[in-house]
Amino acid sequence: MVELLAADPEQLLPAREQMAFTLGFHIILVPFGVAFTFLMLIANYRALRHGDETALLLARRWSQVAAVLFAVGAVSGTVLSFELGLLWPGLMGKYGAAFGIPFAIEGLFFFLEAIFVAIYIYGWDRMKPWPHFWSGVPVVLSGVGGTSSVVAANAWMNQPGGFTLRDGKIVDVQPLQVIFNDAFWYEALHMLLAAYMVAGFTVAGVYAVGMLRGRRDRYHRLGLLIPLTVAALVTPVQIFVGDVAAREVFHNEPAKFAAIEALYETGTHVPEELGGYYDGNALHYGISIPSGASILSGYKPSTEIKGLEEVPADVRPTDRAVTIVHLSFDVMVGIGFALLALSAWFGWVYWRKRALPGSNWFYRAVAVSGVAAVVALEAGWVTTEVGRQPWTVVGELLTRDAVTTEGNIWLLYVATLVLYAVVGAATFYVLRLLRRRWRESDAETDVPYGPEASA
Repeated sequence: MVELLAADPEQLLPAREQMAFTLGFHIILVPFGVAFTFLMLIANYRALRHGDETALLLARRWSQVAAVLFAVGAVSGTVLSFELGLLWPGLMGKYGAAFGIPFAIEGLFFFLEAIFVAIYIYGWDRMKPWPHFWSGVPVVLSGVGGTSSVVAANAWMNQPGGFTLRDGKIVDVQPLQVIFNDAFWYEALHMLLAAYMVAGFTVAGVYAVGMLRGRRDRYHRLGLLIPLTVAALVTPVQIFVGDVAAREVFHNEPAKFAAIEALYETGTHVPEELGGYYDGNALHYGISIPSGASILSGYKPSTEIKGLEEVPADVRPTDRAVTIVHLSFDVMVGIGFALLALSAWFGWVYWRKRALPGSNWFYRAVAVSGVAAVVALEAGWVTTEVGRQPWTVVGELLTRDAVTTEGNIWLLYVATLVLYAVVGAATFYVLRLLRRRWRESDAETDVPYGPEASA
């Protein structure tokens, strides 16, 4: 297959690299704004409902971590917003009237979340217990709303609609159709469930490491039990939603689905290929499951799947992109089923014994589950973003036509790397400082660097 690089502007590669890096950084923080605060409220509720001082201690400490991560997410999210205008003027200039609607709504949710994060954290020991608890509920709801808004923008890029284009300009926009586009519901639900998996397994993993080091007190058991229960309940639902989402991609985004399957020739009885690499007309060294792709797509071996040969050569994804999409999808699904097995192990033992499994192998698995969930999240976004290439807005705007043609993007990329390295290092330092405070003193601090509670 001929790689169509000659027509690409020189700014395209660094712009894509920078967007991929900043999005990959920011996406890790999203679950902690959406789902970690929910775990915090569960601990808070348990503390108030049952007079559980250990749960209250967890809620207070988790709120401090949430505040730090919210601040970091605000920085990385702001950089992303500027990048849309600086790197992709072809997108924002031509389609901003439609594409910008979900981001405007996301901004409202962001400010709402910031207000109630401040109220909740400052409210420790300053508000009555139950009003303080309820002040945290808008934090969770606004996080869900903000994330759904951003996903709506991404879904619109995959299945655009709700606008009228005349002479190269948008002359009419239907906001509800832009937001609730054909891809919105399954993409938004898939992302939200992924956020709860990442937050649940990651937080549980922190306490699993502590338990492996001999800290088997109630604080660590409860710190593992709350997030792991949420993650274990969400995981089978996510597997089902992911299956639905893949089938929707099969029906509505045939080029992306062909890339996922690394399929060149249209046909029936298409096998499900695991692993391998794509070289232009075939997948090599994959593990083949006969008729698997056809059965999963249409519930029968005779289901026809369109191959990449159906895509015009000038807008066909490159061999490298197809390999990346195919392997990313495999990684996401493989990790998903591994986490499902871990959830089943936990659920079975806890249902029978009302206790955590005693095996150290269980705690080792939980300890790495958070990292695995983050990898699956990143792989899912690679599948979505790279799978759409070479389009920015499918059928409407090619990525090479969306990118800026001005300036040296490599310098901007390097500056962004430096900024994110500083932000990442500062985040790591502050979180370690908080952990050290918790270990050195039995007295609970109010909020990070905040005023002391009134006597």
